[in-house]
Amino acid sequence: MIKFDKYTLINGLRVIVHEDDSSPMVAVNLVYDVGSRDEDSEMTGFAHLFEHLMFGGSVNAPDFDGPIQNAGGENNAFTNTDMTNFYNVLPAENLETALWLESDRMKQLIFSQNALDVQKKVVIEEFKETCLTEPYGDVWHHLSSLAYKEHSYSWPTIGKEMSHIEDAVLTDVKNFFNKHYTTQNAILVISGNVKADQVKTSVEKWFGDISSGNKYERNLKQEPEQTKFRSETVTGNAPIPAIYMSFHMVARDHEDYYAYDLLSDVLSNGRSSRLYQRLHKVNPIFSQIDAYISGTFDPGMFIIEGRPNKDVDLESAKAAIWNELELLVNEPIDSRELNKLQNKIESSLEYSEVNILHKSMSLAYFELLGDADLINKEAAAYQKVTSADIQRVARKIFLKENCAELTYLPNETQLTEL
Repeated sequence: MIKFDKYTLINGLRVIVHEDDSSPMVAVNLVYDVGSRDEDSEMTGFAHLFEHLMFGGSVNAPDFDGPIQNAGGENNAFTNTDMTNFYNVLPAENLETALWLESDRMKQLIFSQNALDVQKKVVIEEFKETCLTEPYGDVWHHLSSLAYKEHSYSWPTIGKEMSHIEDAVLTDVKNFFNKHYTTQNAILVISGNVKADQVKTSVEKWFGDISSGNKYERNLKQEPEQTKFRSETVTGNAPIPAIYMSFHMVARDHEDYYAYDLLSDVLSNGRSSRLYQRLHKVNPIFSQIDAYISGTFDPGMFIIEGRPNKDVDLESAKAAIWNELELLVNEPIDSRELNKLQNKIESSLEYSEVNILHKSMSLAYFELLGDADLINKEAAAYQKVTSADIQRVARKIFLKENCAELTYLPNETQLTEL
């Protein structure tokens, strides 16, 4: 059980404090309720760009990294479809250094053409490296747009097109900041060797006078039910062909999420999982095969990806995957198989609660999802899932008309080299 104090400042900033005297450190985690799903379809990649811009300096702290390092700490950030997360870990006695830095860039981030130009170059290079140079790097561009036709999950976090970042201007950047980077759109979590009453005083000192700004009201296009099988074949930077099958599933806060997560584990969680044992080890159809869920806040994707061995026909490989899915649809899994996976998840959750940074991130995540106390209910939610639940959700999603199938082939140069 993770105990915490939770309150909201007058300006709307939600604050969570977790006391943990087992470590001399403190984690300061600040989450903004903005991800790539909140972008305009003609200006994608902005949430990720802002992750970089937030390290460009603020009025009173032109260098963000230096003060944290001088205080004996470290910091970083990440962006995904649903949120942007900034975190700092440092000795507890230097807590106010992190609070000063985070509050200053929330209140008065420096906007300059030079800073924008520098970070645009960084993001563009990252786009080139991860999407154009890396094998299978643009898979998510193709698979997302194939699976989603209305929702803004139809482009990856890094952006739909490199030109959207290249064409970004200072006015667009300022508007994005003012819309999303407000106290009402943020959650601050402090976890570590601190006292809640002292933290409250410090948080009020650094964040209390920041204007609340305008409340961002999310109103996204919802994805209609898919009623027809979709397929696409693309060529790109890849050493061997690959198959991707995406099935629409529920949102992260749906009660069936835990059944879907366990369903993915049945298929692909370690060397004893079904896909590994049956399609890789015993019957070596695939050199690599995996199944996982996107876990997005809005209805997400259940994805199966595999790279068939050279002597395997692609259609035969796809058929082998469907055979495994049909087994889950037609036959309930053994209770021992399910219990093993549930216990593995429970152990993993318990282990994650040891680290103050993991706890601070999880508390922020669940509060953003709706309630920070969900962190204490996760294990029970997984234990409640039955074999019947697994079969029920398998029957619901493993339908041909609910599938978006992407076949990724090596380009002509690579095919010649094979």
